[in-house]
Amino acid sequence: LPLALMQGKAAPKEVIWGIIGCGDVVEKKSGPALQNAPRSRVAATMRRDKAKAEDFARRHGIPRAYDDVDALLADPEINAVYIATPPGSHLEIALKVAAAGYPLYVE
Repeated sequence: LPLALMQGKAAPKEVIWGIIGCGDVVEKKSGPALQNAPRSRVAATMRRDKAKAEDFARRHGIPRAYDDVDALLADPEINAVYIATPPGSHLEIALKVAAAGYPLYVE
């Protein structure tokens, strides 16, 4: 659940990530780490190019791929968001994710 909806509820037993951005860092470092960390998994990824998002998801065993930030934020399974886009877009996306109530990690 988004953090804003968790008031008075126990923390989730598992962090279920939505990743925004699928570049080299996510490909080689953070993506596999999030998938392999205890009580952590990636349920969705987003990239503006849907075909590239789908390819990334397929290669990493991620069930869903999106080409729109709002679509990823509407995914009912995720409860945290990792922003791995170029630095120039971090602020805009981070504000959107925070406004949606999700805990976020910015690359």
